[in-house]
Amino acid sequence: MFYKHSNNYTVESVTSGHPDKICDQISDAILDAYLALDPKSRVAIEAFGGHGKLVIGGEVTSNAKIDYKKIIQKVYKEIGYTDKLKISINRVKQSPDIAKGVDTGGAGDQGIMYGYATDETPEFLPKGVVLAHKLAKRLEEMRKKEMIKWLRPDGKTQVTYTNGKLHTVLVSTQHSKDVKLEEIKKEITKKIINPLLSPLERKTVKILVNPTGRFTAGGFEADTGLTGRKIMIDTYGGLVPHGGGCFSGKDATKVDRSGAYMARFVAKSLVASGYGKEVLVSVAYAIGMAEPLMIEAINEKGEDLSKIVRQNFNFEPLAIIKKLGLQKPIYEQTATYGHFGKKNLPWEKIQKV
Repeated sequence: MFYKHSNNYTVESVTSGHPDKICDQISDAILDAYLALDPKSRVAIEAFGGHGKLVIGGEVTSNAKIDYKKIIQKVYKEIGYTDKLKISINRVKQSPDIAKGVDTGGAGDQGIMYGYATDETPEFLPKGVVLAHKLAKRLEEMRKKEMIKWLRPDGKTQVTYTNGKLHTVLVSTQHSKDVKLEEIKKEITKKIINPLLSPLERKTVKILVNPTGRFTAGGFEADTGLTGRKIMIDTYGGLVPHGGGCFSGKDATKVDRSGAYMARFVAKSLVASGYGKEVLVSVAYAIGMAEPLMIEAINEKGEDLSKIVRQNFNFEPLAIIKKLGLQKPIYEQTATYGHFGKKNLPWEKIQKV
C-alpha cells in the first residue's frame, strides 16, 4: 500500500557544522579519496567524534594509499572549525566472506531500500523537505560570505506544515558570544527566513529562532557526532518509509546506498514520465546475490507499477554502478543538505519511460 505523506507534517535539516554531519562529510571525503585513485575500492568507513577526539573505523579493500589525517583536517577546516582533533584510525580489510559474494556481482549486504518522488516541487521532493534544506544551506552561505558575521558552523532548521500550508519555521543557529538574542532573531528572520518565503507565508507563518535563548557551543565542542545518524534528513524527512541503512562512507557495492539511489532514480523517472504524481519504489536484496528479492513500485492511486520498472530498469548492483557511474569520487557533496534534489547527481537525472 502506498504511504502518502499527510498534509500535516514536520521535517528538519542541519548545517554542515552539525556533529553528525561533520562525521558524514569526513566519511564521504575518505571514500572519495579512495575512489579518485582506485575506482574499484571497497570502502565502509564510519566516523565518531566529539570533545576533541575523532575515531575512524571500518573496512577498506583498495590499491590506493591515502592520508587520513590530512583529509580529515581539510574537511574540518572547510566546515569552519579551527580546534584541534586527536584522531584515532582503526581500519581493516573487507571480510573475505563478504568479498566472496561481492566479487561475483552480488549485493554487499542484505536490506530494503526505498526511493520516492513527487511532482510537488521542481526538485521532485516534498516542499517541506526542500525548504528545510534551503534554510540550513542559507545559514552556511551567509556565514561563509560573512553576511552575518556572528554566525558559527552548527545549526538546525525545522518546518511544520498544517493543512498543506506552512505553519512554523524554526531556526537554531550557533553564534558568537557577543550577540544578543534580539539581534539574532531579527537578522535570521530578515536574511535567512523571509527571502525563502512567499509574501503570504511571511504574514502568516510562526517563526521561532534559538528558542533556548543561547547557542554558543556547537559542533564537537558541545556534542558527539556519528556517521549515518541523520538518515531521515538525508532522504525524505521521514515522510515515506526508510529501510534503515545509511549512505555516507559506503562505496556503491553496498546496496544500502546504490539501491536507494537507483530507487530514487526510478521513482523520479516514473513521475516525470506521467505514471503518477507521487511514486514509491522499494527493493530488497540478499547479501551475495545480484538479483533483488523484491522490486515494487506504486503510485498515489495505488496502481502497481512494478512490471513497468522490471521491464525498463536493472537493479543488479553492477548494473546500477554502471548506469549511474557510481565508482567516481562524487560523494562528499551528498553528505550535506540531502542526497536527493541536487541537479548534478546522476541519480537525479530522468529516464523517459
